[in-house]
Amino acid sequence: MMEMKRAFIFDMDGTIVDNMDFHTKSWITFFERRGLGVDADEFFRTTAGRQGKEIIRAEMGEHLDDEEVALLNHEKELVYREIYAPHRKTVTGFDALIARAQADGIALAVATAAPPANIEFTLDGLDLRRHFGVVVGAADVARGKPHPDVFLKAAELCGVAPENCIVFEDAPLGVEAARRAGMRCVVLTTTLPASSFAEFDNVIAIAADFSALPADLLFA
Repeated sequence: MMEMKRAFIFDMDGTIVDNMDFHTKSWITFFERRGLGVDADEFFRTTAGRQGKEIIRAEMGEHLDDEEVALLNHEKELVYREIYAPHRKTVTGFDALIARAQADGIALAVATAAPPANIEFTLDGLDLRRHFGVVVGAADVARGKPHPDVFLKAAELCGVAPENCIVFEDAPLGVEAARRAGMRCVVLTTTLPASSFAEFDNVIAIAADFSALPADLLFA
């Protein structure tokens, strides 16, 4: 009997790397330059997983044209990469999990709301792209999370049915996107406590990092 094809689909920011605090700080800096104040905790809960262009229009106005939004988003991401670069590293246990998944023949993908420059900054900067057969980012789908587009695209490119995918996430909007895609989800509490995910019926495990995840559940 042919073995069922499976996939692990990883969010990037806050999941592969523990960087969401740096993203939030860069957004706060960006908005402060324009005399706008945001509450850091609330901002993360309502924006993590959304594309930069969506956040800018939500905070600064839908009237902004695409060119203006692109320039503003570029400025924000420059701030982020500058402050996070000295701290760039994978979350504990990531390398071991990837090695086990590869040995088991599980397809590996990244599905992120990040723009191309940030994907390069993280995946290439840490020499991680070689692990992933599929990388889907903000430039590849029209809508960010909680819409399921980025996860469905990743599954399609992997050639794996949604129900045979496990998503790794750190944010409620990402978990909701996985739910809408019909995918089970593992949550890392890198940025929010486990209680923030109590409402989701697609969450199969919650852990502080990859080393604390139940291998028997992931690789059954």
